[in-house]
Amino acid sequence: MPRRTKIIATIGPASDEPKTLEAMIEAGMDVARIGLAHGTLDEQMARYHRVRAASAAVGRPVGILVDLPGPKVRAASFGEDEGIMLLEGLPVRLTPGNNRSTIETIEVDYPQLLEDIHPGDRLMFGDGAVIVDIHGHKGDYLEGTVAHGGWVQGRPGVHIPSDRLRVTSPTDQDLKFLDAFVEEGVDIVALSFVRSAHDIRRIGTEPHPRGPLVVAKIETKAAVENLDGIIEASGAIMVARGDLGEEFSIEDLPHLQKDIIARCIAMGRPAITATQMLESMIHAPSPTRAEATDVANAVFDGTSAVMLSAETAIGHDPARVVATMARIAQRADQRFDYKHWATELTLRKLSEVSGLDTQVTDAMTMAAWRAAADMGASAIICITRSGFTARAISRFRPEARILAYSPDPRTIEQLTMSWGVTPLPSAAHGTFTDMVDWAVADASERGLVRSGEVVVVLAGSRESSPATDTVRLVRVP
Repeated sequence: MPRRTKIIATIGPASDEPKTLEAMIEAGMDVARIGLAHGTLDEQMARYHRVRAASAAVGRPVGILVDLPGPKVRAASFGEDEGIMLLEGLPVRLTPGNNRSTIETIEVDYPQLLEDIHPGDRLMFGDGAVIVDIHGHKGDYLEGTVAHGGWVQGRPGVHIPSDRLRVTSPTDQDLKFLDAFVEEGVDIVALSFVRSAHDIRRIGTEPHPRGPLVVAKIETKAAVENLDGIIEASGAIMVARGDLGEEFSIEDLPHLQKDIIARCIAMGRPAITATQMLESMIHAPSPTRAEATDVANAVFDGTSAVMLSAETAIGHDPARVVATMARIAQRADQRFDYKHWATELTLRKLSEVSGLDTQVTDAMTMAAWRAAADMGASAIICITRSGFTARAISRFRPEARILAYSPDPRTIEQLTMSWGVTPLPSAAHGTFTDMVDWAVADASERGLVRSGEVVVVLAGSRESSPATDTVRLVRVP
């Protein structure tokens, strides 16, 4: 069985070289993430073009996800190379600023630090790598003690409780970055610190695939409370476990992950699981047993994609990390409970979003899933312009392979993030019969289906059909 769960890998200094990017694609990278919180716009744009070139060189579509910085609060630099070890019990001062942090004084790039942080609060640095307890407020600084020590370098993120953070998302800087990458034709954009569907609408881009597919990062209590509205307004969801784990108690996090993924998939949106998945591989040649289990459990939860961050951005061997993630995910895919997942998903009443076209496509994809299961079909072929049909059938997690044909290059790249979907280019065709015959023949020529196998084909009855309204079972000649 080919791997179904997709892999998103972050591009950074360790993975900038064209040969490294090509090795990562060959190892299994489906989507390249470019985080805009570090570096200049020119540097990140150059990265974007290197990924495009590597994708063309390997001959495989690779989606590009640009992760907007959002209202991320960061400490001033501890030094990019040497860094500092903050030991447990160490007294520290925290003050607003953005010049330099030292072992005695940590500057935080948040002007309201003294007003919004109170005695008794805990500040977390770098996704919880270092935790500082705040004891008091003296003049122009806060007094604290390192409660959990660790190594800090560069400009680590600082978690400010979301109910006090005064900055909204997207920020003006986000919109500036967004305009530049939309002009270049970026496939996917991730929005940080989403608190409601209104934040998604403020992005203002055209609906995908004319514009980028928008990923809402779930990392605040408000986002969890407004989850269904955010899912409906978004193109996909990211379970950003770093900040989410700081907003909720650690024992709640695994259950939140399962619930967010299930609700997201039920509405036909891809779900991404992120943060510290194989973090030990930043330096080590293999992951810990706990990390391997974490990846497998994310697959069993139904996640569409698993994401690598520092592991591939600054890690020792980015291609090896991707290959390791691919092996773990593929093995977990083999053990996935396909039958019971689809049954439980059906019971959740998939489509309560308004619109006849959506409801028609929902009904047809459900029929296609049942037909494929009953007939033992080897593939479900979707002929789709926007990718909606492929994402709708993907949520059932069919055992049959999903082949999505689209004439739109951006749709193909956006579908690289959808579970189980193999996106393929197609030309425009006239009648439904012409489209079916061409797609089956092309899949056969590519070796994706074999003579004598049964395939299910989903498409609109006409090229101009607003919804997928026809299902056909075909035996491959």
